[in-house]
Amino acid sequence: MAARSPGAPMKPVIALVGRPNVGKSTLFNRLTGSRDAIVADFAGLTRDRHYGDGKVAGHEFIVIDTGGFEPDSTSGIYKEMAKQTRQAVAEADAVIFVVDVRDGLSAQDHDIAKYLRAANKRVLLAANKAEGMKHAPQLAEFHELGIGEPYAISSAHGQGVRDIIEMALEGLVPVDDDDAEADEFDSVEPGKAELDAAAQQGPGALADALYADPSRPIRLAVAGRPNVGKSTLINTWLGEERLVAFDLPGTTRDAISVPFERNGQMFELIDTAGLRRKGKVFEAIEKFSVVKTLQAISDANVVLLLIDAVEGVSDQDAHIAGYILDSGRAVVLAVNKWDAIDSHQREMLERQIELRLPFLSFAPTLHISAKKRQGLGPLWKAIGDAWASATRKMSTPVLTRLLLEAVEFQQPRRAGAFRPKLRYAHQGGRNPPLIVIHGSGVEHVTEVYKRFLEGRFREHFKLSGTPLRIELRASSNPFAGQRGR
Repeated sequence: MAARSPGAPMKPVIALVGRPNVGKSTLFNRLTGSRDAIVADFAGLTRDRHYGDGKVAGHEFIVIDTGGFEPDSTSGIYKEMAKQTRQAVAEADAVIFVVDVRDGLSAQDHDIAKYLRAANKRVLLAANKAEGMKHAPQLAEFHELGIGEPYAISSAHGQGVRDIIEMALEGLVPVDDDDAEADEFDSVEPGKAELDAAAQQGPGALADALYADPSRPIRLAVAGRPNVGKSTLINTWLGEERLVAFDLPGTTRDAISVPFERNGQMFELIDTAGLRRKGKVFEAIEKFSVVKTLQAISDANVVLLLIDAVEGVSDQDAHIAGYILDSGRAVVLAVNKWDAIDSHQREMLERQIELRLPFLSFAPTLHISAKKRQGLGPLWKAIGDAWASATRKMSTPVLTRLLLEAVEFQQPRRAGAFRPKLRYAHQGGRNPPLIVIHGSGVEHVTEVYKRFLEGRFREHFKLSGTPLRIELRASSNPFAGQRGR
């Protein structure tokens, strides 16, 4: 995680730990007031540490969702998941050990309890899925774990959740009875009131409020097909094994958000599940992952599309690139594992990118090696340039001047006896930039001419890594329908 700024209050950290499919992600979603964690009736959905912000009785805290914990795993993906859970426990001020009261006590619960007793952390035992079972005899068997009193909760319905969180926070936050009436698990977005006020003033004021604040984190999604090195790259940036990186396609199933600071700029790094072709998505779990990945791309400010230098540009890469373009996100192409191919393969790969991804010609292409930390400096510069281009403010006088100069240089084609007349232009939005051009007969302006105008605007404003959208609007005649006098 990114270091806290000096003087900032230290939020307590609560880790959710337990075997697979006991309801940890459902509890995480309830505590954070979000749907950030995938929830379904399948074991093993969560594999990485997943952070979120919660609030109860006016006190804020950080909650960590973890994958199904198998402390004694010695190989494969379960070993990596166990490593993530151990790291979450090490970071936590308190641990909520979640068990399934309906399934009863298991040998794996005993293994987890043994590990937690040795971890020297405050541990609370949450007996989940206990709807209407607060005093049920089934709770008694969980005393065997030696963790303490089992507390009956229902993550799905919220029963007992507030009580166990308040117990977890006891001694970690100041006691303040004035906050007791605060809404349960409030998660009001910082600056929401300011954004609402700006929205009432019109889209221009809203755009300024959104992009003028440098403290707002840039949401950077790392996308690509499975096993291209997305988690490895984020771990390299963070300097720790924050995400499970494993030589097995499909290791990441959720879209994981990680706070990160670089040169004073805050980022939210989003590791997405690798997108497969529809015909390859057989598991219901993977269908959930695809939805989360598409949502992450839509919600991002900038998308880093990773391409595997060894495998080349595939249909999957083109599909992902097409979705990024349709979403209007700023995008940077990064060819990972560049060090693993020779000069001939590099030349062929560059041709592939030109032929298969021509619609991303505006995006810079960088050559990197996430494992060897090569090319990461220029990559950050390209990401910063893409974000700056996507949020650039373009004044109406400058846009109109550029439009008239372009028309003077090359007029649009005639449509019969008439030629479209383009009069003025203004900016209609940002991220992606939208330029609205007003005139008459604009329905006859060809796509070729729109691309010509786009090139003129791009060249002047030095736009890199962002799509640019041009909208043509017919100017209305205020005297239409009136009879002459």
